[in-house]
Amino acid sequence: MTNNQWDSLVSTINGNPQPCVPAGFIIDSPWLPNWYGITLLDYFSSDELWLKANLAALETFPEVMFLPGFWSEYGMCTEPSAFGAKSIFWKNEFPFAAKVITNPEDIDGLTVPNPETDGLLPFMLNRLAKTQPAIEAAGHRIRFSVSRGPLNIASFLMGTTELMMAILMEPDRIHRLMRIVTDFLKQWHELQRQTFPSIDGIMMLDDIVGFISEEDFLTFGFPYIKDIYDAAPSKVKFFHNDADFVASVKHYPDMGVNLFNPGIQMGVNEIKEATSNRLTVLGSIPPRDVLAAGTPKQVKQATLTLLNELNDKSRFILSCAGGMPPGVTTENIRTLLQANQERNL
Repeated sequence: MTNNQWDSLVSTINGNPQPCVPAGFIIDSPWLPNWYGITLLDYFSSDELWLKANLAALETFPEVMFLPGFWSEYGMCTEPSAFGAKSIFWKNEFPFAAKVITNPEDIDGLTVPNPETDGLLPFMLNRLAKTQPAIEAAGHRIRFSVSRGPLNIASFLMGTTELMMAILMEPDRIHRLMRIVTDFLKQWHELQRQTFPSIDGIMMLDDIVGFISEEDFLTFGFPYIKDIYDAAPSKVKFFHNDADFVASVKHYPDMGVNLFNPGIQMGVNEIKEATSNRLTVLGSIPPRDVLAAGTPKQVKQATLTLLNELNDKSRFILSCAGGMPPGVTTENIRTLLQANQERNL
């Protein structure tokens, strides 16, 4: 993200009027490698190809804020690997982290990993350190510390169904698990900030928040996620949950979030009303059915409809609901950007 883009992002979050509606997207391994013409395994294993793919997106769409920008990641294996999860990589499929908790009693022996040395995390940081000169030569800086959220990581460590059952049957052990993962994430984000002083944003992704009730979210999600955000002295506190967020979204501002990437369960006006316009929405074109599978005509119509129906354009960044999905074409992204430009004239 360039200095101008960062300033625009912060200004938008602060509620200041913008000359035009900004556009931004979360991009990572589900979309970027295949869009660039390489396999996921090439993207994960070659720092050179990873850098070229990210630079190509910036050069193709210079007007777009890509978040977090130069995301050094290994899919869902990134954080679970620090807990000893077996990481399974295919040539061109999403990687998978195997469970390390086979029954709730295993939580009793779990300890907080060291993000400096454990799993794939040192490789993630080293990739950024090695490519930082090229990133900055292109006019960009490393702006965000990034991780999955504590519930998301817990679901990979023990399995989603098993986590849901244990929340009901073993709540004390799940609180212990959440405390361990949360303490790990606080250290991990702090290490990223120490390594790259240009970081002034924190991004967490936790779709498992959308799998549980409001009561369970307030018990097992809210306090731990808030703890991580509270520990981050960052201007931008970004949260992604494109699973069902209807019951939980009203709590996000109090959780510390000021930028939210939702799914399609609520419209932008509804989110703004539910949160009293206290957070910035990054959304909300349907990602699969419109941006990926739709024709340019359908993308343009969806974009214009979204913009025309907005009651308040403050604290809004045009994007898709969720991250950029696989298969989105350059033409459809350009169509969205052109429709936004036309609407802003």
